[in-house]
Amino acid sequence: MDRFPRRRDALRAKLAAEKIAALLVVDPTNVAYLTGFTGDSTYLIVARDREIALSDGRFTTQLEQECPRLEAYIRPNTREMTQAVAEVAGKLGLASLGFEAAHLSVAAHLKLKEELKTVELAPKLDLVESLRQIKDDAELAAIREAVAIAQDAFLRLKGELRPEDSEKAAADRLDAHMRTLGATGTSFPTIVAVGRRAALPHARPTAETRIGDDDFVLIDWGACGRSYKSDLTRVVVTGNVTPKFEEVYGIVLAAQERAIAAIRPGAKSQDVDAEARSFIERAGFGRFFDHGLGHGIGMDVHEGPRLRRESPTILEPGMVVTVEPGVYLPEWGGVRIEDDVLVTPDGREVLSNLPRELDSARA
Repeated sequence: MDRFPRRRDALRAKLAAEKIAALLVVDPTNVAYLTGFTGDSTYLIVARDREIALSDGRFTTQLEQECPRLEAYIRPNTREMTQAVAEVAGKLGLASLGFEAAHLSVAAHLKLKEELKTVELAPKLDLVESLRQIKDDAELAAIREAVAIAQDAFLRLKGELRPEDSEKAAADRLDAHMRTLGATGTSFPTIVAVGRRAALPHARPTAETRIGDDDFVLIDWGACGRSYKSDLTRVVVTGNVTPKFEEVYGIVLAAQERAIAAIRPGAKSQDVDAEARSFIERAGFGRFFDHGLGHGIGMDVHEGPRLRRESPTILEPGMVVTVEPGVYLPEWGGVRIEDDVLVTPDGREVLSNLPRELDSARA
């Protein structure tokens, strides 16, 4: 069976368990996951025996090309999307309609309530996202491709970094390398943070700070390939390795290795987080690691499962997660090391293979 009908059937099983007649899918990524459609401004109604895409005339041909067997309702440009939803729901005879509460705006919800006076609207969370956590072979191939592009681009940049380069210039060059190597874009705005600015986990590259202004630079980047993303972080040594840097780097690397070793089917996300967090705490830097250990990655750069405190999610084969412990010291800098890891039937596979040892961090 084609993977898109198979995914919709898996969603239908969830709808039956939730006792709702249909789900209104509004998130573009979820629509793409269920249909293969890569456009926007398109909703999808998945009922128990039928699915209908709701779009407009801009996407008629694209829907025919990308989803040739998918029924589509092309609304006139005089009708709003909420009116189209009401019309299709009426034709389907729906008494209830679930909707993606995390993605439908309050304004759109209010309009739907006005249009669907006889239909019970039921807010639902994570019905599609929970399916997306387990990647199939095609998805894993796309993630591997995105990882490979990101790694090759980083190695190109690392070999050409110059002290006079600004953070922004380095980030722009890394982005260009990824596109040249086949990426359709970046997974997120690339982070290049020199020295003390690396204490900001989401630092934005500046045109004023130069690579040679300190002894190290943190680079967090990812490539978007065939709709799937990668997410990696490395620290590059551009000057001297001080005792403090060596200590912090060693702690972060050991914490990451412990966490990766804990990844296996049946492991709790919070326990994997604890492997890294407890090590950093015992080393005396616990209060300087204040974000989750990692997150799922796929069509979105941040998706389920989450590796963090109090996350009860049980890891399953096919999940892909980042493992990215960090220590961030104000007025000094930060170290974060991040890799993408697949949960396999008997353990884990680190999809990224850039060296992590301190000796390999030198520019």
